[in-house]
Amino acid sequence: MKKYGLLVFLLISFGALSQENGEDEFGAWYMYFGMNRISERFSIHTEAQFRFYESTSGFNQLLLRTGLNYHINPDAITTFGYAYIDTDPTFESDENLVNTILEHRIFEQFILKNKVWEFIFEHRYRLEQRFIRNKSLQPFVDDAVDLEHRARYRIQMTLPLTDTFFLNFYDELFINLQDELFGQNRLYGALGVNITENSNVQVGYLRNQFTNAVFDRLQIAFFFNPDLRGIFKKGK
Repeated sequence: MKKYGLLVFLLISFGALSQENGEDEFGAWYMYFGMNRISERFSIHTEAQFRFYESTSGFNQLLLRTGLNYHINPDAITTFGYAYIDTDPTFESDENLVNTILEHRIFEQFILKNKVWEFIFEHRYRLEQRFIRNKSLQPFVDDAVDLEHRARYRIQMTLPLTDTFFLNFYDELFINLQDELFGQNRLYGALGVNITENSNVQVGYLRNQFTNAVFDRLQIAFFFNPDLRGIFKKGK
């Protein structure tokens, strides 16, 4: 009987935890990505992501990221950039009692591309220095800032179906460089539609796995990569 009682307790506890962190909800990420070419060697990365615990409600995270890209050649790019992240870590709670997590992030990145038959592969290596602050709800209490380091590797595969449609898949592993080694793993698949020569939309599914939780997310992303070199030349 004690064993059954313990099993029931664990199931109830796990169910309560899943409910509190929104694990049982099918959330959504709405995203914009841009690579704005300003010269033969340089471009500016722009990015905005709005993440929700549910499809259109339950704010989870705002992520704004930018960076300067250096194009070594058409298949190799390095980036140095900055990101601002505002996170609500709790799904079900009184909003007035939620501690918001604010993060300022510096990152360094290297992208390498290659093609095998019709498959286009992209390898992305990223290092991050994360300055994380938990906002205190107590008056006159200074918020502590923690510095954490993280490495990420993403392998992405794109398969053109026609001139308009394509499939996109990736798997990304997050490795903590302190404390517990495994951070998270993101597995993604999507159908993409080329709108113009330099823009497309992707609609897909993301399985985001942490040590103690797995989140299912709809992803809708808009990519816009304008060539601004003519504008910058006129400015000179």
